[in-house]
Amino acid sequence: MQRVFKKIAQNIRGFYHKAEDLIEEERELPLSQNLLNATIQKYVTDNVEALKDLHADIYDDWCRLYATLDYKGIYTTLSVDLRLVQMQLDKDIQQLVFEQISETQVISASFSSAFKKIAFNIAVYVFQRILHKDPLGLILEKLDVIEIKHDLLYLGLNKYLEKSDKVIRTLNKIHVNHAILREGQFVLKANLNLPGIFRRDPQRNTLILDLDGDDDDGLQEIDSAIDPKPSDFK
Repeated sequence: MQRVFKKIAQNIRGFYHKAEDLIEEERELPLSQNLLNATIQKYVTDNVEALKDLHADIYDDWCRLYATLDYKGIYTTLSVDLRLVQMQLDKDIQQLVFEQISETQVISASFSSAFKKIAFNIAVYVFQRILHKDPLGLILEKLDVIEIKHDLLYLGLNKYLEKSDKVIRTLNKIHVNHAILREGQFVLKANLNLPGIFRRDPQRNTLILDLDGDDDDGLQEIDSAIDPKPSDFK
């Protein structure tokens, strides 16, 4: 996850150099598919014993999520198509909301016994054709990866990120309005939060520009002569 927020911090640095539109203009923060999947691997997959892989292939306006599960003698890879409908990413809440736009597809499956194979196939049929519920979302909810509400899939990252001061510092610098999916990219639409970028050094009467979000070595001093008035932050 630090790689994701380091990427965001690098974009913040680039935005600052175009200071004429610092607050008003919405900017794009593109994150690559590979970076997003590496983040999912570290903060989700590696923390769920039954989940062996979870990654997404990103296309224009939708993504295909793959999940590989090893649970009670059943080893299977499933996929489902999703559309991103909402995102909240700030210092208080980090959450993505998806709409499922396809049924779960069984990519591969192996079983420790013939009985489990029969039970698996019956379960998929019953959920999809009789109960009209899709199994992959329910499985991920049972594993505490997502939460299903009003037929939408909520992926909450708070429990993974809230204890990281470095991540919260970075999130304090931007306001993410929403996100879009493009081929191979997860693109955040955001405005800079100017008060979150500057910090005052009272001993030297200067503003400190915190661009890196990782450590104090990246802080840069801004001469007090350009110290903005409080009204400039409104």
